[in-house]
Amino acid sequence: MFNFLKPSPDAKVQVPADKVEGVYKRKQTGVLIATCISYLAYYIIRLIFTTEQKPIMKEYGFSVGQIGLILSCFGVGYGIAKLFMGGWVDKSNTKNFLAFGLYLSCIFNAFLGFTKNFYVILFLMLFISFTQAMGAPACQREISLWFSKKHRGVVFAVWASAHNAGAFACVACIQLATLLFSGSLTMVFITASVISAIIATLMLLINSERPESEGLPNMAEYSGHVELNEKGESTAQELSDKSFADILFHDILTNKVVWAVTLTSMSIYIVRYGVMSWIPSYLPTKGFSVEWAKWLVGIFELSAVPGVIILGLVSDLLKGRRSFVCFLCVIAMILCLVTYFTSTSKALITVVLFIMGSLIYAPLSLVGLMVNEAVPNYAVGMSTGFMGFFQYVFGETMATALIGMLVDKFGWGASSTVIYIAAGVAFLLLVYLVFKERAIMKMEDQVNRTK
Repeated sequence: MFNFLKPSPDAKVQVPADKVEGVYKRKQTGVLIATCISYLAYYIIRLIFTTEQKPIMKEYGFSVGQIGLILSCFGVGYGIAKLFMGGWVDKSNTKNFLAFGLYLSCIFNAFLGFTKNFYVILFLMLFISFTQAMGAPACQREISLWFSKKHRGVVFAVWASAHNAGAFACVACIQLATLLFSGSLTMVFITASVISAIIATLMLLINSERPESEGLPNMAEYSGHVELNEKGESTAQELSDKSFADILFHDILTNKVVWAVTLTSMSIYIVRYGVMSWIPSYLPTKGFSVEWAKWLVGIFELSAVPGVIILGLVSDLLKGRRSFVCFLCVIAMILCLVTYFTSTSKALITVVLFIMGSLIYAPLSLVGLMVNEAVPNYAVGMSTGFMGFFQYVFGETMATALIGMLVDKFGWGASSTVIYIAAGVAFLLLVYLVFKERAIMKMEDQVNRTK
């Protein structure tokens, strides 16, 4: 039934040596465009319900509590499903897997337009969370397979910025549907699904699976640079006969770097959502208007895009020293957090939020790349899923539910305490990762010099 998801075998006919470079660059361009635009379309589907929650409450008669339950159901389902989808994509045809997940998301999203039943919507959002979890692992696996460590930082940063563009595209879809169909909620969901399905089809046409299935050498051979994990083993192998459980245990759970990166990511997620989710509620206590506080959420998100790409490029220029760049970002982030929570100047708080977007999202982008580079290529998807599980099930939950309860009981000082602790944990973990990264890079230099 799912034969189209089986990985393609290595090509029998190899691309002639004199054409390898040209074909590689053309395929890389297609992969970069396909992963970015496909992930943008994933975000259109993901954010439609969230963006339209006010009209849904008004038309369907849902309470704030019911909307919150639906959204939390999505978050938990997404975090859990990401682990399993990551393991599945490692053994799949990656480009078909990416498109298939988006097609399924479109179908379930369209169904949302034909029901007002709370429990049906709850289950549909759960199904959407499962299919949405297919996107990031597939994209990150493709980037790891098609781009060398020398260029992967900026490529990954460009891809990671697609979710910001996706948020804009989601609003554009809503406005288009509202204009064409007189504000019909049913047509809002259908319009988003149709547009995203068209994108999935077009991107499937320009995407590629693995270099070796296209008659090209793998990235280690093509770039001439061998990448190693913490044990000094090459990470170049693209496919493996190992079982899901074997990969999870031997390549993920027993990998100290994976754990350190994952917990760093979870900690920064707490900072991210602990700041962003509460901007509309916290800033009015500093004298901001409610409307201006809402605009600052958008400023916080959009201001991060150029900074994330620049810092991704910096990590490439430093020959892949992702941990070091993250370490510097976290130090600056802590200084911004202190200013954000203690200052009474509206101008200074606005400037700090503008800067802090990059200082939070750049490490979040780079740790996603770091966890992929810490494992063999046949485990990239699972490493993405493993980290995503901790990000959403623990990180986002602590930043929203826990902070909300603590603020109700102790006031906004409790919010800053949780965020300071999370930032401190990230700082300590990154100290370890900086030294670990240096040791791994030293091993790689030795291996590549003797080739």
